[in-house]
Amino acid sequence: MKPAPFAYAKARSIDDVIALMAEHADARLLAGGQSLIATLNMRLSSPPLLIDINGLDNLKRIAAKDGTVQIGALVRHAEAEASPDIARHAPLIARALPHVAHPAIRNRGTIGGSIAFADPAAELPACLLALGGEVEITNATGARAVAADDFFKGLFETAIGQGDILTAIRVPAARADSRYGFAELARRHGDYALVGLAAAARADGKALKDVRLAFFGVDARPVRARGAETALERGEDGIAALARDLDPHGDVQASAAAKRHLAGVLLRRVAAQLAEPR
Repeated sequence: MKPAPFAYAKARSIDDVIALMAEHADARLLAGGQSLIATLNMRLSSPPLLIDINGLDNLKRIAAKDGTVQIGALVRHAEAEASPDIARHAPLIARALPHVAHPAIRNRGTIGGSIAFADPAAELPACLLALGGEVEITNATGARAVAADDFFKGLFETAIGQGDILTAIRVPAARADSRYGFAELARRHGDYALVGLAAAARADGKALKDVRLAFFGVDARPVRARGAETALERGEDGIAALARDLDPHGDVQASAAAKRHLAGVLLRRVAAQLAEPR
């Protein structure tokens, strides 16, 4: 199947993008295109205009400063995977990136595209949530920051509104007491995860504090397991609390019961990672 006819415009600045979106309310932004092109070809999406933002070089930067790591929306997965700044200052993202699809997709797919698309089985939205990061959104009135806890609204639904463009994400830079964990289970490496877990915490002697557990593949959006977080901070295994935190729905990949079981398996694995020095 081929996509429905559409017009094409290459943006030269963020202001150019904003003006084009104001003129064409149903336009779609083209970044990596790894999700958009597929939906166009299947005619699940038929925008009248594609706005190509690949020429916006100011959205292609990675910067670590003032205790945060900022990743521009157009940074490719492969670029982030190879970045020394990501490896040093955002090691949870570095752990997750090799699990994102396959090399050909990581070469084109963008960080901003993954966050904006908000697939409930994707790795990076869960990492952003686990890290307590934020999303920078720009429109005609300027830029605003939206906390990850408030950004993901539902199935493929986010805080990005009409006329908005996601321009960057920011996460706290790793500290000496930072601890991270990541694990997922998929039928084949590179496939969407049946269940996955991204986690962050701080070491307090042999204990953990500020634990954040973000599961993906179990709900319509990445979801924090707050009861299990509290349990880990108390030195418990969190499995009993996890049963109250998650209410997964079965799908073609796995039943709800299987997802609950796998979530517990991943919690044990990730809890062990959090206990290890970074």
